[in-house]
Amino acid sequence: MPAQFELPVYRPPDFTDERFADRPPVRTVRAEADGIVPDGYHATSIYPEYVQIAKGVWRLLESSRMDCSVVIDGDSIEVKEFRRVRKGDRVLIGRSEEGEEGIYVHTSGFVENSARSEKFSFHTRRTRETPFSRDYDSMYELLRHERDNGKIVWVLGPALTFDFDSRYAMSVIIESGYAHAVLAGNALATHDIEAALYRTGLGQDIYTKEYRHLGHYHHLDAINTVRRHGSMKHLFEKGLLKDGIVLACIERDIPLVLAGSIRDDGPLPEVIADVYRAQDAMRGEVKNATTVIALATQLHAIATGNMLPSYQVTGDVVRPVYFYIVDVSEFALDKLANRGSLEVRGIVTNVQDFLINLQRALA
Repeated sequence: MPAQFELPVYRPPDFTDERFADRPPVRTVRAEADGIVPDGYHATSIYPEYVQIAKGVWRLLESSRMDCSVVIDGDSIEVKEFRRVRKGDRVLIGRSEEGEEGIYVHTSGFVENSARSEKFSFHTRRTRETPFSRDYDSMYELLRHERDNGKIVWVLGPALTFDFDSRYAMSVIIESGYAHAVLAGNALATHDIEAALYRTGLGQDIYTKEYRHLGHYHHLDAINTVRRHGSMKHLFEKGLLKDGIVLACIERDIPLVLAGSIRDDGPLPEVIADVYRAQDAMRGEVKNATTVIALATQLHAIATGNMLPSYQVTGDVVRPVYFYIVDVSEFALDKLANRGSLEVRGIVTNVQDFLINLQRALA
């Protein structure tokens, strides 16, 4: 019998505590021009943050994310990217975090009282030597819960399409309802379609890994074929897309956001070439995500992590956001954590093995 997942209980700060008694309400200063915030602006973090809009009235920032400004208009509080700030907006001022300027950053809302008794111990940092058995079991429990009670967003790199079994496993995971959105780049979709049309990944057979004659043309042929038909969906409607991740997304009407990059071939018609439109599209899917799993894609993982808070607010419930990164390189895990995504959980393994194990367990 699979274990039953339960969300941890959020413990809000106690603003009746005497340490908050003399804390002032927040200050705002009007923006002087579009896209320019006042000196001394407050930049948001990944953690729950409260602002005291009037004496004794503390409000939790909703739909927050890292490195944004806060615009306050009466009872309305909105977290905005700097580029979205408009002239005359009242922008929150203050850089202290303990309420000294009416801003309180709450980092311990989901922390259990289970601190180690010893100050020194081994294996406090997650590496390739870390045993991940419990991480897998916890993820299985979490995904079963989130399939019907949350929003699961996958951030995918192209490596998983180069193997027959991992590509199949990811497709089944999507088809089984364990994905509510997929974020990727041109390469993920291109090589998935290459595999659907030619059974190759960058010219190698996706099962035997044998090189196919002139196989290095296949990903370009795949892009050209999609562009000839106008879109990936039209390719599907013509019956030319027989299997794969793109097919699974189309069949289940799962949003597939493809953000462009300088390195792109083609690209596919659905790829968003404008970086800020791509950012908006990614943020549109991430803003209410409750679990994010990034597979073998360092840059997309960091980008997504920068858009993601450590919590979500649904009605009166504050719940954690779970963020996993799976990569064969420890460097990718460290890079993501060093860019501010401090709550990320890393699993150091190759994504092919990870996906095959995950799909079997969920089945």
